[in-house]
Amino acid sequence: MRPAAALRAALVCALALGALTGCSREYDAEDVQYAGDYSSHPPLAVVGYPSTGTLGITQQVVWRIADGKADELASLANDAQDKGTTKKTAENWIAAFRKGAGGKVTAEFYDEGSYRQTVVLYLHDTGQIKEIHVLPGSTEYRDVWRVSMGEPDPAEATAVAPWVPKKPGELGSTMLP
Repeated sequence: MRPAAALRAALVCALALGALTGCSREYDAEDVQYAGDYSSHPPLAVVGYPSTGTLGITQQVVWRIADGKADELASLANDAQDKGTTKKTAENWIAAFRKGAGGKVTAEFYDEGSYRQTVVLYLHDTGQIKEIHVLPGSTEYRDVWRVSMGEPDPAEATAVAPWVPKKPGELGSTMLP
């Protein structure tokens, strides 16, 4: 390639790169953390119909359990709950489900998730099942989703409700009345 043509190609590339980066949105700390978490954990299999919010909070719950981060898991709790209860619940969930949360997990989302959604986590490596409830909340600057964390007793934290099927999809992701 002639020097003039090479210079012209380099200038066109620089101009295109400048235009693309000038139009890119800024990423905040939450976006960067989410991308890092997403890339460093096994993918979450999904059954049912999550909303963007219910899927996001469920992924974070599984990631925090797998990473053994009790304070970060407790920070996902419903703000109306007692902080001591949420901290103890987070510790119970990590003690009981950490190994399984680090492997293949299927999350089944029951009914529709516009207000509150029941989610059943199937931890395939350990054969464990964990039911959680996610609900909307708000912070000072935006709406967020939270998880109900009121299981300070280890036996309660690991109990499986009688209605929960042994395998994902057995009820068609619809709770029975």
